Amino acid sequence: MPVPTRDHLRFMVMTDVFVLDYLRTPRGKASPKGMLHHLTALDLMTTLQQALVARTSLTPALVDDVVLGVASQVGEQGANLARTATLMAGWGADVPGVTVNRFCASGIDAVALSAAKIRAGDASLVAAGGVESVSRVPIFSDTGALWMDPEVIAEVGSVHMGIAADLNATVEGWSRAQLEAYAVESHTKADQAWRQGAFDRAVVPLTGADGDPVLRDELIRPGVTADSLAALPPAFAGVGATGQDALVAAKHPTVGPLRHLHTVGTSPQMADGAALLLLGDDAAVTATGITPRARIVASATAAVDPVVMLTAGQLAVEQVLARAGLTSSDIDVFEFAEAFASLCLRFRRDLDAGPERMNPNGGTMAMGHAFGATGAIMVGGCVDELHRRGGRYGIAAVSGAAGLGVAVLVERVA
Repeated sequence: MPVPTRDHLRFMVMTDVFVLDYLRTPRGKASPKGMLHHLTALDLMTTLQQALVARTSLTPALVDDVVLGVASQVGEQGANLARTATLMAGWGADVPGVTVNRFCASGIDAVALSAAKIRAGDASLVAAGGVESVSRVPIFSDTGALWMDPEVIAEVGSVHMGIAADLNATVEGWSRAQLEAYAVESHTKADQAWRQGAFDRAVVPLTGADGDPVLRDELIRPGVTADSLAALPPAFAGVGATGQDALVAAKHPTVGPLRHLHTVGTSPQMADGAALLLLGDDAAVTATGITPRARIVASATAAVDPVVMLTAGQLAVEQVLARAGLTSSDIDVFEFAEAFASLCLRFRRDLDAGPERMNPNGGTMAMGHAFGATGAIMVGGCVDELHRRGGRYGIAAVSGAAGLGVAVLVERVA
């Protein structure tokens, strides 16, 4: 293990931040036909807040803040959903709430920011997580300048996420077969993980529109094969033809023509879902009587060229490793958001993170990407997996739009 440096020594002397508990909803297909479409984001989060109290006997008045990631803060997901959910969940008028938006990294950023508040002594106990109902509030619903203003798009190089994925696949030289092999692996792992009860501790059942219980992520396709994926058309060639390919060529003229390799099968599936973690310091542990499950060691936020975009999550992982004085070989579990197969292959290669350590239970390609919730699901899932395998260190990381990325490093403590 490397000799500690000044940068990461500071994490050894500040207040410890513990993960006391974690729970999430099942993830539903982001469609009017999806199993969670009848539930609002508010419904999803209040259910988790009430479930957290029931499971832990938490006294809500002890909570100093509720910090939630929400990527599309508009319509029924607007007006500070965290505060609204906290009131509707019966946590009392004295518990604050705030929503944060770092696009797809919103949920993991909510966890990182909450840990920073506790580490600095500005809070003792925080509920952190995220929520998104993509079936009810679709992607790009906020119609922000980054998505809709032609001048802004041209100036900053605001390309579609799928175009950025195809750019990365082109630069790295991946083949479609390699991308599709990874997708098959993700679905297979997710199906096996559900069969083996890997998510039983975390998932809070919901009630479907028909009154039946909703117990499992909806999007997993255990029968997917390389042959079935090979029959799918490229997903983003049409988007590229609208001027996006030309924008990439203007910003990166040496790359050459984009190879549109990603399909819906090698892209993250959009989903509805929510997740919540309870974070606290030593005083919170004493006050709640909850045994800590992990310690949040460090976090990192990174940014890259918004055209390349999707490499920021990996960069954040590299930064958090350096900050903590660790190397990739020290990490037992990597939970890396499957923001298109090309970035997963790059991550695996560069960090020597084989299938047994990287997304061992599948990822967003199989189980769904509920934008504001995904990062929180990954941090909690990382902690759960460390306990299952008796590992010490885990890292969760997410890449987001406009070249943003966040990583959180955790250590199992019980």
